[in-house]
Amino acid sequence: MVAEEEAVMPEDGLPAFGFVKLKQILAPHGPIPVSKSTWWAGVGSGRFPKPVKIGPRSTAWDVNDIRALVASLASQQCNASRSTGESASKAE
Repeated sequence: MVAEEEAVMPEDGLPAFGFVKLKQILAPHGPIPVSKSTWWAGVGSGRFPKPVKIGPRSTAWDVNDIRALVASLASQQCNASRSTGESASKAE
């Protein structure tokens, strides 16, 4: 039997564990605001996580890899806004 806590989605809207499809990753339904072509280019370059084939015509990503990516992007964005804020305060 699955515990209720495991079945509940965390605040990020992603499942607690398992795999997610591209539709759940990209905006407007998911946390990553890029187009499909940008996503696939990022997968190819290593910027985004590699997918897992779950069937002959079906691809998914480990939800933990996507959470790590979201955290990394949030950290980069936070660091960028801090450095911009520091530059602005030095200019004054």
